[in-house]
Amino acid sequence: MRTRTLLLSGLAVLLISGGWLSAAQAQSNVFQQLWVERNQIYADNGYCFKTERAISYFGNAGCRYEYEGAVPLSRADRARINRIQAAEREYGCR
Repeated sequence: MRTRTLLLSGLAVLLISGGWLSAAQAQSNVFQQLWVERNQIYADNGYCFKTERAISYFGNAGCRYEYEGAVPLSRADRARINRIQAAEREYGCR
């Protein structure tokens, strides 16, 4: 997790310092990457998304679980989601 966070931070710095993105754009990209990674785990395991954003991005075809807590996730997936959520809190995402 720490490595991924550092890589995302480093990427943001590189994009900003290279003049390719503003700080706000780089931050928005990090937020988006974390959101996608976290929700991809749920999508891969059959979660039925409720927000327009998530349904538009992932769709709900083949979804089986209406409640996030009902999605059968592996221990590794749950740990990864917890690390992503911690990074989202650290960066002030949402």
